[in-house]
Amino acid sequence: AEAFQADRRAILAMQGEYEVIFDFTEFLPIEADYTLKDPKVTPAREVVYVIEDTGAYIALQHLLLTGDTDNPFVVKHWRQDWRYQPERLMAFEGFNTFSMQEIRAEDAAGAWSQTVYQVDDSPRYAGIARWTHTGEASTWEPARTWRPLPRRDATTRDDYDTIAAVNRHTVLSWGWTHEQDNSKLVLREGTPREIVREHGINTYRRTDLENDQPAADYWAATKDYWAQVRDVWHEILDTADTFVAEDDADGALLYGPVLQESYDMFFDGKLGNEAFANAMTVIQAQVTVDGQTPDVE
Repeated sequence: AEAFQADRRAILAMQGEYEVIFDFTEFLPIEADYTLKDPKVTPAREVVYVIEDTGAYIALQHLLLTGDTDNPFVVKHWRQDWRYQPERLMAFEGFNTFSMQEIRAEDAAGAWSQTVYQVDDSPRYAGIARWTHTGEASTWEPARTWRPLPRRDATTRDDYDTIAAVNRHTVLSWGWTHEQDNSKLVLREGTPREIVREHGINTYRRTDLENDQPAADYWAATKDYWAQVRDVWHEILDTADTFVAEDDADGALLYGPVLQESYDMFFDGKLGNEAFANAMTVIQAQVTVDGQTPDVE
């Protein structure tokens, strides 16, 4: 019980207000003629809310504050779901396809899974590991798993198909970090082929953000809508063997429309049931579950 509570404290410590630096640097060309891309370093302001906590399940929602500091625009960002001793884990197979894997009891014992979702609450990747705690830091580091292309690459290049990544979360007294050891792989030829390695470190430094009220206002206006969308994906992840979530690089087919419904609620007062009905039309058009159109209510 003591270890479980220490794990929970580490996960819950990721909530709050943060100055963030997203820092991705390609450092090792594996292909002989590969030219390293320029590093991508992006500052951001982010608020992280605990939106569900049942003890063995914790959901953390990230919201970005972009643009003018005095009057920021809120962008619903990624979400991380943590489950204690889970029975199933999602795996990305490449080309918009995901499978659900059963976890052996001995592998789940004492461990937490993290499942990461993108801005429209569609799933991106997952891992499982046990937390380790020292006096200075709490660290969670799962085995390498595949994930879809990050938006920063999907919109600018098409020379690889998946990232094989190790995710390392470290919770510290001043905030937390999300490190990534990334290998960019080509899958389209049948046998995976690595082209370059990249290191990422996203640093979340706890701070008192100015003018963060719009984040709270946006979430208050849209949280019930997003809870309904989450429930649809939870149902898919709980019951499917495989699913496919089709989108284009810009997110115009799936994530753009589902996110836009929330803005129509926030800015224009669209009713939640209308927004959710529209989102379900999009999801049913872009997602197949075990080869079928998802049966969502």
